[in-house]
Amino acid sequence: MEYIINLTPPEKDTAETLVLPVAGKKLAQGLSKLDSATSGVLSALVANGEPGEKAGSILSTHVTLDGKLRRVVLVQTGETADVASLRLAASTAAKAVIAGKAASTGVHLLLVAGKTLDIETAAAIVAQAFVFEGYRFDQFKSKKEPVATLTNVNITVSKKADQDAAQAGLQQGLAIGHGVNFTRDLGNAPGNVCTPTYLATQAQALGKAAKIKVDVLEAADMEKLGMGSFLAVAKGSIEPPKLITLEYKGGKGKPVVLVGKGITFDSGGISLKPGDSMDEMKYDMCGAATVLGVFKAVTELKLPINLVGVIATCENMPAGNAYKPGDILTSMSGQTIEVLNTDAEGRLVLCDALTYAAKYEPETIIDIATLTGACVIALGHIATGLYANDEKLAEQLLAAAGTSGDKAWRMPLWDDYQEQLKSNFADMANIGGRPGGSITAAVFLSRFVKDVNWAHLDIAGTAWKSGAAKGATGRPVPMLVEFLNQRAAKTAKKK
Repeated sequence: MEYIINLTPPEKDTAETLVLPVAGKKLAQGLSKLDSATSGVLSALVANGEPGEKAGSILSTHVTLDGKLRRVVLVQTGETADVASLRLAASTAAKAVIAGKAASTGVHLLLVAGKTLDIETAAAIVAQAFVFEGYRFDQFKSKKEPVATLTNVNITVSKKADQDAAQAGLQQGLAIGHGVNFTRDLGNAPGNVCTPTYLATQAQALGKAAKIKVDVLEAADMEKLGMGSFLAVAKGSIEPPKLITLEYKGGKGKPVVLVGKGITFDSGGISLKPGDSMDEMKYDMCGAATVLGVFKAVTELKLPINLVGVIATCENMPAGNAYKPGDILTSMSGQTIEVLNTDAEGRLVLCDALTYAAKYEPETIIDIATLTGACVIALGHIATGLYANDEKLAEQLLAAAGTSGDKAWRMPLWDDYQEQLKSNFADMANIGGRPGGSITAAVFLSRFVKDVNWAHLDIAGTAWKSGAAKGATGRPVPMLVEFLNQRAAKTAKKK
């Protein structure tokens, strides 16, 4: 797909499909000449209540322009377009355009940019929407889905002075879209393909393409480091575990470290999960996939920051040598853990990865994990659970979530919950019972970060969808890239 920023006015746009914004109960400013060329058909449709007043509502129809039948997609952006309404409009419009048979589209949604929505942000939203909606995952189908005929997306601006800002937004949107789709590809891959070794290979390929340092530690290396907790989870599988690290050096100062949970299949271990929907446990590596997706976007954008990725990946399987309820593990930090349930394995993998992350002397650590079903009960499939031991860090992540539309909700991290992790035989238990299950998982992890600014993102409810729309979502790549982008911008201002 080719994306271009141009100055073509709507009435002169020769693209096969035109995407035109509706602002409340009238056509957006800048469409009057095009409307006249259709003999007022467009304004008549809008006056008749098309495409609807809800942001994102669309009407796909045909009009006659210069004696030729042309397809137009009228999309509601709201009377005063903002980030949220444009995101809805761009998403539904992109879906409609891609589902059609046109090879080219002229997107005129930037006409609604103004005081509440700048050109750069608007261009980023439009580009990201087309990349996201154009995603297909049919690698394992003998009969492939029909290839979309759309090859050219022309995003227009009305003033030459806006071209540079729009171009910057285009690059931002494309990079995030590519990172999201890379994460979706990894998440959607089946567990017999996407093994820990496969993740390591994907990381190395990304490192080679982006010219960043990638290291892979094997089980023997982890044993020397004392990662008894991580290795216990991996014992029941014939697939060897991997600890993958990526280093991107684009700026100065201490790095941000992203730690991803990479359980490529989670059977629950000896505490076996119910069979219903167990196939979806291939998504238990979406934290790891998120780290790789963020790196893809950040390296494409060449953000002036230092970033480290730490991915702990293995399978959690039942076997004669698998770890068991009642076992006591010694983590890399030296703290001991009584296993009460082997299906609470993500925290056992992450605790050693968090300890390992300290070697990079990070300014901030953020772990990303499909950690608890309890988080899904608390927040559903709308918001990612956000925990943080630092108020400023929490505020920054929430701000990034708001800007990117990748929703998150702050959850408590109070010491009161630590009581539930008491063990009669070890320093702590790996679960604290059903009450506050997502919170006790987070406070468990907090014991392994000590004085570092740290946040934990529980993406169990947001990393994938079930049912007819089953598939990885690529979240929270947009939030994290926006967080890193905002941090890079603040650093640049201080210079």
